[in-house]
Amino acid sequence: MQNQALSKTLSYVLRHKPEEFGLALDAEGWVSVADLLSALQARQHQVTQAQLYEVVATNDKKRFSLSAAGAKIRANQGHSVAVELGLAPTTPPELLYHGTATRFLASIRASGLHSGSRQHVHLSADPAAAVAVGSRHGKPVVLTVQAGRLHRTGGQFYLSANGVWLTVSVPPEYLEPVA
Repeated sequence: MQNQALSKTLSYVLRHKPEEFGLALDAEGWVSVADLLSALQARQHQVTQAQLYEVVATNDKKRFSLSAAGAKIRANQGHSVAVELGLAPTTPPELLYHGTATRFLASIRASGLHSGSRQHVHLSADPAAAVAVGSRHGKPVVLTVQAGRLHRTGGQFYLSANGVWLTVSVPPEYLEPVA
């Protein structure tokens, strides 16, 4: 299995549908590497432990983490299944960015950003990264998130292992289009 295809399969299994592969994530989203490999092979995905470790190490978005001993794996964020990633609330930078498609802008202006089927809204400290995210969904638009102001009024922010900022929602009054 090629690395990109394996990365997509891992995202599906570790973020959204572990039960389709006969797996159960623990409370923090971890699953045994041995169990994952067995489940993939049972679905005709011929994947070795070395290939799995290579995808974790080389994934440009750093979507996955291995436990210290390398016996467990999890997705760093983006789950639609309930997991507690063990992230501590963190003070964000004053400004963060969210990339989306222009077709979603009217709804976002009306009701803000919501996690939808996922546990968190994903934000970036880098506007260029936000453009790349928005481009996956159509013509991109980048919104500036007044993260510092939101945090000072009670908003909780978390920094995932791969540098993505997470929050539950962003009300519209904390958003503005990037000029």
